[in-house]
Amino acid sequence: MKTLFKQAVGCILAIVLLLGFAALAEAQTEDEGDFFTVSGVVKDEKNKRKLEYVNISVPGTNVGTVTNEDGEFSIKIKKSAFAKTVEVSHLGYLNEIITLKGEDILGYNVLLTPSTNLLNEVIVRAGDPRYIVEEAISKIPKNYSPVNNMLTGFYRETAQKGRRYINISEAVIDIYKTSYNQDVNRDRVQIFKGRSLLSQRRSDTLVVKLLGGPNLSVYIDIVKNPDILLDKEILPYYAFKLEESTMINSRPQYVISFSPQAILPYALYYGKLYIDKERLSFTRAEFNLDMDDRNKATEAILKKKPFGLIFRPLEVSFLVTYKERDNLTYLSYIRNEVRFRCDWKKKLFATNYTITSEMVVTDSKEEDVSGIPYRDSFKSSQSLSDRVSDFYDDDFWGAYNIIEPTESLESAVNRLKKQQR
Repeated sequence: MKTLFKQAVGCILAIVLLLGFAALAEAQTEDEGDFFTVSGVVKDEKNKRKLEYVNISVPGTNVGTVTNEDGEFSIKIKKSAFAKTVEVSHLGYLNEIITLKGEDILGYNVLLTPSTNLLNEVIVRAGDPRYIVEEAISKIPKNYSPVNNMLTGFYRETAQKGRRYINISEAVIDIYKTSYNQDVNRDRVQIFKGRSLLSQRRSDTLVVKLLGGPNLSVYIDIVKNPDILLDKEILPYYAFKLEESTMINSRPQYVISFSPQAILPYALYYGKLYIDKERLSFTRAEFNLDMDDRNKATEAILKKKPFGLIFRPLEVSFLVTYKERDNLTYLSYIRNEVRFRCDWKKKLFATNYTITSEMVVTDSKEEDVSGIPYRDSFKSSQSLSDRVSDFYDDDFWGAYNIIEPTESLESAVNRLKKQQR
């Protein structure tokens, strides 16, 4: 069980001393084709707060993205799709529709209405929230894709030293997912195109690498990979509690919190599961690695470090969301944040680091899908920043949908560009 758990964590950190810097290569620009762009910002209608990680999708297609931390989004839509609307959905809000006219819509202001007061009374099945979780697990073969899928995703990972970015890597990835009644070990990730920037400051030569980062798309899909949370053998180790219901995609959801109630040789999680009341499908999971025993938490995420470095994990958090299409539920978005402190012996001050990884599914197909050969797949022992380069082409992504960079990230990119010239 411990071996499976450590594999399922999916974000093994390796702290290494870098003696060189990323080489620059010429990027190939994707043909943009015939598409138009819809961009804007999503806010709460009442308090005008900008909303992050809001789902932006085109009904009738597989095209989608999410808002960034500033609530901003941009989505590219092919004119040949003859799309009529863009749908905006978020946890605890009613859906909003943007009407399309086949041309650019820029700077659109989307106001979402909270839906808390519109929920039906919660009906607890068998009086036990764990029973609801078990029922949802049993319905996975019915609620999730029964065929193989090839997903297109945008993946980004950043490393910050304090508040300053020292590493930024991005990629368009292909994700081969077997049907949800097959083992996760046959799923693969392949890098289609990517780019990276590393700080060249001598004080930043201690760079934390995220090994196997894009493979979050495989291992942190908690429905496909139940070893993390949803293995029925693991459930007795957790205490479950029914929380106040909410809405996702205008559908009422059970909200079930969980926390460890057993002491095991490895660290467990605490968090919340969101389960569609009608379909009993998992639509969202928020969970953190339990930090009560720092040694267990360190063992779960740290692979190696320089001699003399004291590593202190502070937080490991995950967010996984799914969206419904044609009465089935598909993986939509994954986010992982790891915060830790590094302290060299005989040095007065410690340094805080934050590594953030996120992946959004921007397109998918189910017809004529073939697997990704192992030799071409991204390995869990690899680091994305070692595989990709070149931030100089402003049109690098072409017609591919990405997660819009935040203002702070754009500033960091410009700063790191100047360092490399």
